Amino acid sequence: MIDVEQVLRRERAIVAAGLAAMVLLAWIYLWQGAGMGVSALSMTSLSLFPHLAGGVTAGTNTPWSVVVAMWWVMMIAMMTPSAAALVLLYGRVLRHHAGAHERAHVLSLFLVAGYLAAWFVFSLGAAVLQDALQAAGRISGMMLWSKSAALSATVLAAAGAYQLSPLKRACLAKCRGPVQFLTRYWRPGRAGAFLLGVRHGAYCVGCCWMLMTLLFVGGVMNLLWIAALTLIVLVEKLSPAGDTVGRLLGIMLIVWGVATLLV
Repeated sequence: MIDVEQVLRRERAIVAAGLAAMVLLAWIYLWQGAGMGVSALSMTSLSLFPHLAGGVTAGTNTPWSVVVAMWWVMMIAMMTPSAAALVLLYGRVLRHHAGAHERAHVLSLFLVAGYLAAWFVFSLGAAVLQDALQAAGRISGMMLWSKSAALSATVLAAAGAYQLSPLKRACLAKCRGPVQFLTRYWRPGRAGAFLLGVRHGAYCVGCCWMLMTLLFVGGVMNLLWIAALTLIVLVEKLSPAGDTVGRLLGIMLIVWGVATLLV
């Protein structure tokens, strides 16, 4: 006789292990330099004002496809942990859904694929912006951090202002309420799972896209900035005080932007 509870636990473990493995591989790829030709450690700095820091500034001829891949893998590493709650909840609901005819881990895969597809679209835009900033000499060709006080101050202040905006609050509310999100947007089948993931990913992009632009200040491949932003996203989405933390961060970023101009 089949132990139903054991099967359910096994499927949940498969989904959780798959997410963990994907995130781990993404971080390993970033650690090794993400195809940029330089290790990530050599592009990592503790500086609060990276535009004043030294470092390798020689230009690179990195193919645009590699830059897109770098951004997408970075988003996988940074954003998947905060989406895990929705994915696991989706699998749990699916396993108890009378009309579900496919294994939960299969449909969860389509959900994750849709979520990452939304971040792939963001990655395309980020790669275009990076190329434009490098061509204009606003960010270092190799270190990939800001070389301009004006750019740094603008991005910091804009990110801070967005943290306090109604649009940020609306998108964050969707990300912080997986139960309500599933209740409202649930659709059956593989296409439904994929579209559910795309919708959730779109709200996550709306919530976090300005935070991601901070990488143009501190360094696109600066591991410390990447780790800090990953932690901020986790706190905002999963902590009971996440909304308050996000508002305080907004104020800090605006102050930081002003300080950048005064240094």
